[in-house]
Parts: sequence; C-alpha cells; structure tokens
Amino acid sequence: MMHSPLQWLFDFMAQGGPVLYGILLVCILLWSLILERLWFFYIELPRANQRLASQWQQRDEHGSWTARKIRIAMLSQQRQAADTFLSTVGILIAICPLLGLLGTVTGMVSVFDVLAITGTGNARAMANGISQATIPTMAGLVVSLTGLYFRTRFKRLSERGIHQLAELLATD
Repeated sequence: MMHSPLQWLFDFMAQGGPVLYGILLVCILLWSLILERLWFFYIELPRANQRLASQWQQRDEHGSWTARKIRIAMLSQQRQAADTFLSTVGILIAICPLLGLLGTVTGMVSVFDVLAITGTGNARAMANGISQATIPTMAGLVVSLTGLYFRTRFKRLSERGIHQLAELLATD
C-alpha cells in the first residue's frame, strides 16, 4: 500500500515521539527566518543600497565631518538591517541538537521501562523506544546542519552587501 507524503510524515512523527513535534516547530520557525533573510539579501538589500547611494549622490559635498558621519550612519543602519535575525537563527540552530538529545533521553527511558516490565524478550516494544531515541537525534541534527549552512551564507552576504554599499558611498 502506497502512503501519501502526509501519511508518511504522520508515521514518522509517531515513531519519533513527542519531542519530534518540538523539533518540527523549531524547524518551521527556522525556515521562516531563512526564507525571510533570503528575500532580504537578494531583493531588499540591493534596493536599499541603491536608494542610499542615490541619497548620498544628491548631497553637495561628501568630505566634511558631517558627511562622513552621515555615511557612517548609513553603513551602520544597513549593517543592523543585514544582521537582523542572524542571532535568532543561531539560537534555533543550537536548540535543534539539544531537542534531539532530549528525544534520545526520553526514548531510552521508554526502552528501560520496557526492559523493566517485560525483560529482554519483547524486541518489538524495545524497537519502539529505540526509534524514539534515534529519530529525534537525526531530525535535530539535519535541521541544525541545514540552518548552519544558511547562517554562514548570510554572514557572507551581509559583509558583501555592506562592502558594496561602502563602495557606492565613496567620499571625494
């Protein structure tokens, strides 16, 4: 019998135990932030850089103390906008393996409960606890690794965007 993807997801969640729902929640939040940051770096940041460069070019002078401070403020504003949510993404990345570890601990407690009640003779009941111990660990690590890739990428995109703005805001 063929399972639909939704049925497969429900089966997977049931095998992984209740901690897997927490990992799913963190994953959804993490990927929402990742998608928002992708939009920002590829759509919003270039537009904002062009807008700020246009404002800068409209100034009569670029070399005075005031102009330099305005340039620094523009760069600082863009850096702040570029670094928005990066620390939150980092926290969510760190939470995922910890939730996976929590799933491992709860799964092993389940295995020990089965061993205490039935002894070593009930392999099927022990397998359920072992899957509850390993699936959340795997899921937490997978979510964490994908997030880690994007966090590193976003740091590079942030630096590149600020560097491009600094070049656009050249002083005389």
